Amino acid sequence: MSVIELIGNETAPVIIFDDWVTQPEFLVDDAAMLSFAPMGIHYPGIRARVSQRILAPMLRDLGPTIADVFGYQKIAIADAFYSLVTTPPTALTPIQRIPHFDGVEPERLALLHYLAPEVLGGTAFYRHRATNFESVTPNRLQQYRRTLDADLAREGVPEPAYIARDTAMFEQIARFDGPFNRAILYRGNSLHCAWLPSGTAFDADPRSGRLTLNTFLDCR
Repeated sequence: MSVIELIGNETAPVIIFDDWVTQPEFLVDDAAMLSFAPMGIHYPGIRARVSQRILAPMLRDLGPTIADVFGYQKIAIADAFYSLVTTPPTALTPIQRIPHFDGVEPERLALLHYLAPEVLGGTAFYRHRATNFESVTPNRLQQYRRTLDADLAREGVPEPAYIARDTAMFEQIARFDGPFNRAILYRGNSLHCAWLPSGTAFDADPRSGRLTLNTFLDCR
């Protein structure tokens, strides 16, 4: 079952799939057999790459939906990871305390599959107040960077915490909880961030921690 929500002033589509795959436990078992490690400077935790062989059946089912909602006829996997949020708020770098975007290309889509055994937060989307941008495109990138730098100079670096609500620089425009076996599909250039409830345990065990499967798609 899928539901389409149009979020914010830009009416960006977010598609919610509940009961996304028939055997989600297989993915958890697969993740538990892999070695996780930090990858890059942006993700606040550890990751392991996912075999495209595992993803292929899921992506075949996505084709008609992507064509109908986003208008793209061809999709390819750019990258895919199992991910575990393991960084406590006190250890977050400044860039990890504000919303981010996965790339400026509108044809880059993100499929986020929640695999934690209970609801350990979800994903929230934001509007940058000073520019009114809810997404960052190639022609917006330089303005966004300049204005964000000015924000940080004026407001200061946010306190070490995961953004969870409106702030002086960002307004939350939508939030989606992450129950087991839900997936959401959205444009990667939307400003977004993991939403974590207070008291979150930053568990590095794929069977009990905040496990997600993050798949990035290049479409045309």
